[in-house]
Amino acid sequence: MAQVAYVRHKMLPEQTPPPNSVGTIGWLRTNLFSGWFNTLLTIVAVLLIFRLLANVLPWALVPTWGGTSLGNCREILQEMGREGHFAGACWGVIRERWLQLFFGFYPSEIYWRPILAFFGLFVALSPILFPEHAFRLIGFSAIYPFIVVYLIWGGSIWGPVMALLGFVIGYMVLKFLTEPLGRLAATIAAFLLPVLWWLFLASPIAGTFANVLPLALQPVESAKVGGFMLAFIIGVTGIAASLPIGIVLALGRRSDLIILKGICVGFIEFIRGVPLITLLFVASTLLNIFMPPGTKFDLVLRVTIMVTLFSSAYMAEVIRGGLAALSKGQYEAADSLGLDYWQSQRLIIMPQALKISIPGIVGNFIGLFKDTTLVSVIALWDPILLSTNIRADTNWNGILWELYGFIAVVFFITCFSMSRYSMYLERKLATDHR
Repeated sequence: MAQVAYVRHKMLPEQTPPPNSVGTIGWLRTNLFSGWFNTLLTIVAVLLIFRLLANVLPWALVPTWGGTSLGNCREILQEMGREGHFAGACWGVIRERWLQLFFGFYPSEIYWRPILAFFGLFVALSPILFPEHAFRLIGFSAIYPFIVVYLIWGGSIWGPVMALLGFVIGYMVLKFLTEPLGRLAATIAAFLLPVLWWLFLASPIAGTFANVLPLALQPVESAKVGGFMLAFIIGVTGIAASLPIGIVLALGRRSDLIILKGICVGFIEFIRGVPLITLLFVASTLLNIFMPPGTKFDLVLRVTIMVTLFSSAYMAEVIRGGLAALSKGQYEAADSLGLDYWQSQRLIIMPQALKISIPGIVGNFIGLFKDTTLVSVIALWDPILLSTNIRADTNWNGILWELYGFIAVVFFITCFSMSRYSMYLERKLATDHR
């Protein structure tokens, strides 16, 4: 066969890529020095970061952990040859008050209870975060909310048991009465029977069991629950509850049932149009007006419910965006397989919508966790309000940056962890091969 001069007829051996296009050098060249403008921005950013660290690190990295007061810290700094308002940080306040920042005014002799609840949280989340490794623990995840209530607030164990039994009743009704009654009637019954159980039967039966078999922990009132423990209680509860409620609201907003759609749209638009602080004041002052005389409605519970509802409205819009992003062919594919509405949503539509919505969902979670600091306006002892209480002490009057810096670091670690997990989840669920 005749050979053409401009057509290669022999494969060339593979060669290693140029050193400046792979590895660290390649990454730097691609991301930081890809052109004269990016190079200029990189140099300016490095100079600004260097200037910032040059001023912050000498202030932050001073050995004042042993200071017993602000005055004592200043004496330590003077012995080190440092003077002035920004001579160095007084980390003694963190060493002395870190337990208060984490637990509020919780009794110190029973710190083991919130600590056990905190580590139990990771066990309860493991089947959700890593289902391929820990799905067998899903039963513990289901009962964990009742365990944590019993551990933190104490009292009789029969209260949480009766509350859990209400959910068991709803599940059993839905499981065994769906076929004879129909899905709609069974769903209504599965909702009404637990409500009736909680309103009229749970408390008397719990009292009877408490008299016969008194299993109880030392009770702790909500006024003593504070610090990061309070932030985690409100934040984690809001995160766990707002996602399923948001899914229901998103489906209701896209429903063809006019009344159901109107209720969901009205709820979402009302909540999104009102500041969270206003809703917290409603939870703090107005809800008791509508309750029967003598009703004790715990403030932390009221605030948690209001924060959950607030987050659910935003979550519904995030999920609705994921549903709208799916093509019509996905719905038609579900119909072609003979699936009913709920089967198609559970097996085909909702998994894809949630995958698309992961960045928005996690962003909403992060915003919710940071919004827990707003409860300070209704006198709940979150870390911000606790820092004000600490600064009211004569020993630490004048401390500011150290407390706020420590609080910021804890919030950053928590929120950054959620962000990194969402990136891991996106990579894990990615179906494209770009």
